[in-house]
Amino acid sequence: MADLTTTWLGLELVSPIVVGASPLADDIAGLRALVEAGAGAVVLRSVFEEQILADQLAVHRFMDSHIDNDAEARSFLPESGTFPVGAELAVTHLERVRAAVDVPVIASLNGVTPGGWTDIAGQMEAAGASAIELNLYDLATGFDETGADIENRQHDVVASVVTTVDIPVTVKLSPFYTALPSFVRRLEQAGAAGVSVFNRFYQPDVDPDTLDLDRHLHLSTSAELPLRLHALALLHGRVALSLAATGGVHTGRDAAKAILCGATIVQVVAALLQGGPEDLAGMRRDLDGWLDEMGYQGVDEACGVMALDNVADPHHWERVNYTRLLQGWHAPRPAR
Repeated sequence: MADLTTTWLGLELVSPIVVGASPLADDIAGLRALVEAGAGAVVLRSVFEEQILADQLAVHRFMDSHIDNDAEARSFLPESGTFPVGAELAVTHLERVRAAVDVPVIASLNGVTPGGWTDIAGQMEAAGASAIELNLYDLATGFDETGADIENRQHDVVASVVTTVDIPVTVKLSPFYTALPSFVRRLEQAGAAGVSVFNRFYQPDVDPDTLDLDRHLHLSTSAELPLRLHALALLHGRVALSLAATGGVHTGRDAAKAILCGATIVQVVAALLQGGPEDLAGMRRDLDGWLDEMGYQGVDEACGVMALDNVADPHHWERVNYTRLLQGWHAPRPAR
């Protein structure tokens, strides 16, 4: 059997298959089953900046409404510390998960401004988080906002969190950067320990009959993996960061592709939501079988074998393969 152990963000993992940020982390018993099936680490459901702000504002509005109506309101209103506000529920859940599983537990934060993220990251570290995953979801909606503006803002978020905590910080990116290698290099210089590619954008569809939004969530498929493979191959060996694939990994062969292109670990969600621990065990078994078949002693030996740092001129290689792909396409023959 091949050696599936690996090191991600400086953390020793028994397997490169990691449970990604999702509702999977809400159920303690379910998480235990996934870890027993071979998960190397667990990323908790993201804590959203807007969620924290909404909770805090709701408390203030409640307090203020009673104070305005009754001069003696302060004498009977509860102290704000008597009920959870902000990140307290997430911190408590992290402590429960940390006590329940014996693999690294990663706290996930989703926000766009430095603000209180430094404080929340510190709380997560104190609660036992092995690392912090910063999920950068920020789209330009104004005509005066440039890509550089967004990147500078995101860089500041990462830098502020990195300087606050002593545990590793990894950054989950979207696929919409014009110059991904350049921005990842900036994140490395800011102190990030890793990057994950890519975040999936759960954007609503439009219902033309009701003139309303259709907010049905569609899970990923293996068809989404090539976008991640390209980014991994582009980054591996050119930055000293732990690389992770997230989105599109559904099988052991999918995991093998990501590892060959430079991923240290793969984060899996959709396949586990559909198949549970059995799918994770099968994925691990298939990855192990592939490594044996190819003659690799372990995942680290296979990591980055097909990355672009092995190519003299990556830009020329990209153009050549793009041209060959288009010119090699032929319309399928009609069935007789």
